[in-house]
Amino acid sequence: MKVIFMGTPEFARRPLEYLHHSARHQILAVVTGPDQASGRGLKVFPTPVKLSAQALGLQVLTPVSLKDEKLGDELRGIGADLFMVVAFKILPRSLYSIPPFGSINLHGSLLPKYRGAAPINWALINGEKETGLTAFFLEQKVDTGQIIYQEKIDIGQEETFDELYLRMSEMAGPVLVKTLDLIESGRATPIPQDSTQVSPAPKLTPEDALIDWGFPARNVVNFVRGMSSVPGAYTIFKGKRIKILKAREEVISGPAGIRPGTILADKKRFLAAVADGAVELTSVQPEGKGRITGEEFLRGYRPQGGEILGERNIQG
Repeated sequence: MKVIFMGTPEFARRPLEYLHHSARHQILAVVTGPDQASGRGLKVFPTPVKLSAQALGLQVLTPVSLKDEKLGDELRGIGADLFMVVAFKILPRSLYSIPPFGSINLHGSLLPKYRGAAPINWALINGEKETGLTAFFLEQKVDTGQIIYQEKIDIGQEETFDELYLRMSEMAGPVLVKTLDLIESGRATPIPQDSTQVSPAPKLTPEDALIDWGFPARNVVNFVRGMSSVPGAYTIFKGKRIKILKAREEVISGPAGIRPGTILADKKRFLAAVADGAVELTSVQPEGKGRITGEEFLRGYRPQGGEILGERNIQG
């Protein structure tokens, strides 16, 4: 099939490259976001998808607005059979209805579970043991279209967002090729989503990432896994943020009724009390610093048993 690929972040780069190198279907053009200024010097950088598309010698379009009529005319002129969307903006009907075979989206969950912008994060936060990739036809309401193909993915017990994101990105290419093969051969049998099984996966911001130590250890660990490293679960220590990048449950014996968030005295382990025991903070990132181990944090920052994580110092 002749396709136009649409995507922007790192997640979409690998399936683009896989699809190109498989040579089973032809990518006529790539649509991605405009170059963006970032960093202290506000240098302008192209998107990961643009970088890959240029390296592959593909035509690249970087529209500022998807509602621009000229964009629709340009896409029609390219003459693709199908549009393929992976981690991109929401397409208006005026665009996704252009190709004769329609437009498909690849979503990082087993739809209808985890509809929304952050399906991988929320699957981890909620302690799911499996997730998946879903290819579906675009419709006007986001993430509601008929399912063409799904592939389940087991989640490792300690797997973090970064790790699962990479693994799912690498699996996305083969899933897209299988989907295109089904459509091209006429063997695709789209299935409506079960509305009784819908769950949301709304976008997460850095302010959503504050750890609540009042939950059980497994919930806290899953929260850290789902946020690591972007946006990064965090707590407050002596008035400054500390990202908690990895944590694990710890069984401790001691007096009951310890306040959640209390640092527990230990020479080698960075321990924090939670509702049903404790968690060990094994990888952390102090504000303005690089990633270090929990043991390195103990040596460098010398937290004392009884100090409380999560409290902001208020100076009057």
